[in-house]
Amino acid sequence: MNRFVVVSAAVFLLISLAYLPLLNQLYWSTLTSLIPPVRVVADLVVTNGTIFTSDKSLPFADSMAIRNGRILKVGSFTTLKDFVGDGTVGVNLEGKVVVPGLIDSHVHLISGGLQMAQVGLRGVSQKEEFCKMVKDAVQNAKEGSWILGGGWNNDFWGGELPSASWIDEISPHNPVWLIRMDGHMALANSLTLKIAGVTSLTEDPVGGTIMRLPSGEPTGLLIDAAMELVTSFVKEVSVDERREALVRASKYALTRGVTTVVDLGRYYPGTTDELSWIDFEDVYLWADSTKKMMIRTCLFFPITTWSRLSDLKLQKGHVLSEWLYLGGVKAFIDGSLGSNSALFYEEYIDTPNNHGLEVMDPEILSNLTMAADKSGLQVAIHAIGDKANDMILDMYESVAAANGERDRRFRIEHAQHLATGSSARFGRHHIVASVQPDHLLDDADTAPKKLGFDRAEKESYLFHSLLNGNALVAFGSDWPVADINPLHSIRTAVKRIPPKWDHAWIPSECISFTDALTAYTISAARAAFLDDHLGSLSPGKLADFVILSTNSWDEFSKDGSASVLATYVGGKQVHP
Repeated sequence: MNRFVVVSAAVFLLISLAYLPLLNQLYWSTLTSLIPPVRVVADLVVTNGTIFTSDKSLPFADSMAIRNGRILKVGSFTTLKDFVGDGTVGVNLEGKVVVPGLIDSHVHLISGGLQMAQVGLRGVSQKEEFCKMVKDAVQNAKEGSWILGGGWNNDFWGGELPSASWIDEISPHNPVWLIRMDGHMALANSLTLKIAGVTSLTEDPVGGTIMRLPSGEPTGLLIDAAMELVTSFVKEVSVDERREALVRASKYALTRGVTTVVDLGRYYPGTTDELSWIDFEDVYLWADSTKKMMIRTCLFFPITTWSRLSDLKLQKGHVLSEWLYLGGVKAFIDGSLGSNSALFYEEYIDTPNNHGLEVMDPEILSNLTMAADKSGLQVAIHAIGDKANDMILDMYESVAAANGERDRRFRIEHAQHLATGSSARFGRHHIVASVQPDHLLDDADTAPKKLGFDRAEKESYLFHSLLNGNALVAFGSDWPVADINPLHSIRTAVKRIPPKWDHAWIPSECISFTDALTAYTISAARAAFLDDHLGSLSPGKLADFVILSTNSWDEFSKDGSASVLATYVGGKQVHP
């Protein structure tokens, strides 16, 4: 009998152990069925609009739910109404068009902010007006203080280049330094030349030109690397001034619907490669740590400092915060068309025997690119002339072959003038064309005078050809060289009609409205390795978007005539 009890108990214990997991599962399923599921409630729901997502899986929607600065869901209101709860703020778009926050792929943000507080010569169309603005600035300045400014374009008053003689009489006791709109030429008055020690005996530096009178005396104009003869004497702006410039520039960008920029820094031919790092440490890290960042910024640094950036990215990663991203390195191979320093196969018509400038030794640039790429950095190189672009395309192909296959997204900044067949090489070798549509408005009149009609027509601003060759095309402004105004740039890319013209310049290179808008959204994000975070209104991405003034997508896509009503960053309205 005792043996039977023991056996029975053992059998019961074994059966109990076998069924324990099932009983445990039954217990917890019963318990959880009594507890209501946690409900996700949106902070913001945007409804009743036409939302262009820039996401091919769902190009358009009428509503969007946002939580903690990121997108929960995009679609029809019926598919996301469950996210509406206590505390959800609703925005009725009343039919308005919404686009993703616009990404400017090429700016000099702090330079633009500084220039907003200096002598602004953008759009000046007469010599007299130019001189008056300098005179007014001198009269409002202390004796001996620097008069800084820029944005001038001599083509606006007929092409005559300014000289120190224009402004010497009105600025006898103030050094003057005025940078051309393209950043590749600057005007100094005679006092500035004296301070810098630039005389008729000063030799042209490698990669630069001192413009001279027939007598050999400097005219006051310095091109590309020659600008460094003066910039080292210009008093560096203070930390506070640069921080104010960032705030000023960011506020301005938001008025134009720009929520993210790729900042190439205050690095131009003729400047020190330390400025970008100084601004990173003094301005950007300060703004990020004190929560004063207003727009998301991806930073590029001079290629000569690639190892420094490589070490920093290994330590910190690509994403410093939701506001600040470490991009890659930037270099120059040539100058600009307006300064006759862009590098071409054939000579300039208006300056015979001049083919432009190599502003950096090609062998040095190639070695730096090889090293930067090997360390995993993205490389972006400024190239404007047809020969300059081919040199960089050749170099990128060589570096990629040597360092092996990877997703590197090499960039060419500007890619303005391309020789026959060169546009197809971008897509074939996965090279980003980072271009600025509004530059063509200035060059439409200038390029034929400098290159000849046929060359200008065949190789200038080949946006359609680049897209046809499957290139990744990203749009930007190059602000402050051109205004930061994506909606205007989109119209330019679609229509290509310069001021005072009644027809398109090179109409075969006009592109579709959707392609142009994509170049300011998801393509711009991909071009800077930001597409996991930005560029489209997709679930999980940062909720940056722009409400436009138009109620009709058809009208908007037809002529691009709309303005920015409101800009949201991280689901919060930041403009107006």
